[in-house]
Order: sequence, then C-alpha cells, then structure tokens
Amino acid sequence: MNRRNFTAACLFAASQALRPWRAVAAPMQEERPSTGHINAPTPTLGGRQFWADELFFHDWHIQRNVFTGHYRLLDGSNVRRGWGTLAECQAKLHEFKQRRRLPPMRGQGVVLMHGLFRSAAAMGNMARCLKEQGGYEVFNVNYPTTRGSLADHARQLESVLGSLEGIEQIHFVAHSLGNLVIRHYLADQTRPEEGIWPDRRIGRMVMLGPPNQGADLAEAFAENRLFNFVAGQSASQLARQWNQLERELVTPAFPFGILAGGRGTAKGYNPWHGEDNDMVVSVETTKLAGAADFAVLPVRHTVMMDDAKVQEFTLRFLERGYFHADGSRHPLGPEVTRNQTTSGDVLRASG
Repeated sequence: MNRRNFTAACLFAASQALRPWRAVAAPMQEERPSTGHINAPTPTLGGRQFWADELFFHDWHIQRNVFTGHYRLLDGSNVRRGWGTLAECQAKLHEFKQRRRLPPMRGQGVVLMHGLFRSAAAMGNMARCLKEQGGYEVFNVNYPTTRGSLADHARQLESVLGSLEGIEQIHFVAHSLGNLVIRHYLADQTRPEEGIWPDRRIGRMVMLGPPNQGADLAEAFAENRLFNFVAGQSASQLARQWNQLERELVTPAFPFGILAGGRGTAKGYNPWHGEDNDMVVSVETTKLAGAADFAVLPVRHTVMMDDAKVQEFTLRFLERGYFHADGSRHPLGPEVTRNQTTSGDVLRASG
C-alpha cells in the first residue's frame, strides 16, 4: 500500500469512528439546561467526543458537555439521572446516595484512560476484567480526545482523581494517547517549589501501546488538514508539536510497565512502518526509560486492551510489579533510544 492510499484508509477509518458521535450530536443539544428543567431518567451512550468525566462515585459519574458547559449525572448503566449545573448534579448524586444507601468507596482503585478517537466503551472489557478478576474499584474515564489539548485532558484527570474519596490506592491503566494525558498530569502536578505533588495514593501503571516517543503515523499526517480537523488539537500536538509536547511530559516516579504490540518481525503488522509495530505504534516508540518491565505481545493496537494475555499481564503487574508469571523482568534503562532494542520477546497470546 502506497503512502497516499494508506493516508486515505486511515482518514476513512477515522470518519467511520466518528459516525456514532455525529449520531448523538442532536440529542446533546436538546439537553441544554433551561429554567424549570425536568430531570427525567434518560438512556445515553455514556459520552463520546462531547462529554468529559469530572467526578466519580463508584460507577456513577458526572460529565461536562464540552460545547455547552453544562453537566449531567449518569448511573452505572449510563442512564442520565440528573443534569444542569455541577452543583445541581452533585446535589442529585447526594440524594441517590441517601435514598439507595450507597456505601462509601474504599480499597484499591484503577483509573482507565482510552486512546485517540475512542471513548470509555473501548476499555469496557478491561474494566470488567479488573473488577471481576482483580477486585478493583474501576473508574473508566471518558475524555473528548478530539476536543481540547492534552493540558485540558490532564486538568480533567486531576478533577477525577480529586473526586475519589475513600479510595486508598490508585493505579492507572492507559491505552495509547491516554498514557500521555497521565504523563502530562504528572508534570503539571510536580511543582515542589509550590508544595504541589501528584496524588500520593498513586501505586502502579500499565501502559498499553503508548506513543512515548511520538507517533510515526501522526507525524506522517502532520500537514494533512483533514486529519488535523478530524483528530483535533491533541493529535496535532502529537504530530506537529512533539518536540514541545515532550517537554511537558514526565516519566512516572512510581512503578510502571509497558506492553507493546508487535509480530517480532522487521515489518510488524503494518509494513509501512519499516520496523516491528502494532499497526499504529512501533515497538520502539513505546519505550520509556525507567519502565520496571517491558513486553511485546502479538496484538494489534486498536484491540489490544481486549486481549486475554494483555489483561493477564496487566493484572499481574498491578498486583506484583511484573508481567511474567515466573517473575522475570525486562526493565528499560537510560540507554533506551529509538534505534536500540531491549529484551522483551514477542509472546504468543496462547502462551
């Protein structure tokens, strides 16, 4: 496939991904608050590219509309239980807490962050795995990747973490762009001269297909106006402003592991890359010095979070700090560069 056809294919895929967002655009406008509005329970899609989660209580969450600025309260089935101002939604949530005698949050929680063009629904299988097999309180965050900058998403993440009252330890599991949002949050909240630090409850983090050294495909589309219009400011930062963006990110100071997708061949899933890759991100660009463990699995970028082996490795790292059942580790040292390969054999998903 030549570069022109590959670009066209990617733009077509992006346009298909945006179809459900267009479909829900009209109902969103009907939700604009007005005097004397009625809070009738209404099924929703849980938010796509128009809604940003700002507050969680168990699986209840309050979202902000990125266009109108108003808020809505969703229950665990994504049924709208209230809407209006933030204060009104918080008051409505308090009513439900009292009426249903909802218990306070406690124990260990995992915050999930999805990737570009996606929504919290993309992390649904991972969320169920972490909750059912790991026993974690899971907070599957929806953020509008095509609306706003990474700094905007990082501020949203700060709000989410601040709402997790009672949770004693917080872990992260992020896919693709979601990893950069977390790294941006960490940078924003690391200002020792002002006494500001990231949330001290943070424990471990698993990065799934992270573009830690930029994204080759995004760079290829850097001057494509259609791509930049569809993908939004965050993708533009990743493609055209990487040198600047990289200075706004930090390496986590807590244990983190990286899972990359690849075939263990020179061409990977996408021969256009010219090196092993998961179809979107090359193995080399996922690397970040300081990782406590690193592994490559035979999975494609867009569905890696649904893979059983990825889920197994994720659970093990959150619990024990390493991926492999035998306890072996493949940490990444400061010598990691784009042109160096570190240990981390490709494992078969059935292995």
